[in-house]
Amino acid sequence: MNRSLLPADTYIVKNATILNNECRNILIKLYQPVIGSVAVNLYFTLWSNLDTLEIIGTEYTHHNLMSNMGLRLDAILEAREKLEAIGLLKTYLKKGSINNYIYELYSPLSPYEFISNPILLTTLKNNISQNEYEKIIKFFTIPHIDLSGYEEITSSFKDTFAVTDLAEVKEENIRNVKSLDILIDQKIDLNMIFSSIPDEFLSKKAISKEIKSLIYKLAFIYNLSEEEMAELIRSSINEKHLVDKNLLRKNCQNYYTFEHKGSMPTLVYKKQPEYLRKQVSDTSKKSKLIYTFETLSPYDFLTGRNKGVKPNKSDLNILETLLVDYEFNPGVINVLIDYVLKINNNKLPKNFVLKIADQWKRSNVKTVEEAMQICKNENQSKKIIKEKTIKQKEEKPLWFNQNIEEDVASEEDIKALEARLGR
Repeated sequence: MNRSLLPADTYIVKNATILNNECRNILIKLYQPVIGSVAVNLYFTLWSNLDTLEIIGTEYTHHNLMSNMGLRLDAILEAREKLEAIGLLKTYLKKGSINNYIYELYSPLSPYEFISNPILLTTLKNNISQNEYEKIIKFFTIPHIDLSGYEEITSSFKDTFAVTDLAEVKEENIRNVKSLDILIDQKIDLNMIFSSIPDEFLSKKAISKEIKSLIYKLAFIYNLSEEEMAELIRSSINEKHLVDKNLLRKNCQNYYTFEHKGSMPTLVYKKQPEYLRKQVSDTSKKSKLIYTFETLSPYDFLTGRNKGVKPNKSDLNILETLLVDYEFNPGVINVLIDYVLKINNNKLPKNFVLKIADQWKRSNVKTVEEAMQICKNENQSKKIIKEKTIKQKEEKPLWFNQNIEEDVASEEDIKALEARLGR
């Protein structure tokens, strides 16, 4: 992502697909719980920039977009990144004194494709109540009609039409419904996985792109290693030596819930957005530390701080809360976790973490440098308070440990003292 985006930079919206009211329903009911209302609102705003034929839009500035949406540029950038990653938008850049962008819109996945995607379905289920989830599934479910007693009498094409000369058409430029798959990092090596499974058990030639894509997604959402995934694939091969997709999905889910005591996974592997990263131009200890905070996901960072031990359910819940509820950027979460572990004897109590998170939320901490600076300020404040406390303990009253003459008070002195005490 380009970090130098300015309000004066221009953009044009291009429609790569066919958009209709069904797209609106899918975006609101299925996508919004996953990517949030701001990202969906950005999609609708870009959609509204198209011409009357909904093919291409007029050129606008990003300042115009900021004014229309009532958002800062960094919030629009974050929303745009979500649209790109989930397959609703492609972005093209032409650099110049004023940069020019093209935002290419794509259709949302069909309800069937969305619900068949393990990453999207899992995230949807975790972000809404069970009752709301069931309502959404019911909304997109075709009602069953009993056809017993009916006979199909549909006319065929050849019985209805006669074909004469065939017309030649260049199909590549004809408008069509186009959607993109979500963009994920391929963290596992499929060649290694398949090579570990004997040919007599699995037909390697019959492994389709669809199966490979499913394996990548399942490995991502359940954070599975090559060894774990290979074993799960072995247990999902049917009698025809093919991978049973539904069985593989079920086995991965059962394995994860067993390992995590019934809990379902959440997406806590996000890294610090590119536009909020610092340009590292030296090899100082501070620069290396910033680079580490910005390029590791909270999950991987905490695993490293635990010396390779994966975060437990309680720790994952903290990461999820910071990412989803507090909407902190991943790099900021890494700084917060690192700070708490250092000042709290390598312990991560949730209430203590969230107390600090509340303060950072009020301070609108967005970048790693801002988070590191607030930690530094907090340490300095504690140091000053500690020094004052020690000094106050060391400072003694003038009369302490001094020999004061024990003069006997006169009768007049006693009467004056009693008068001051109101006696």
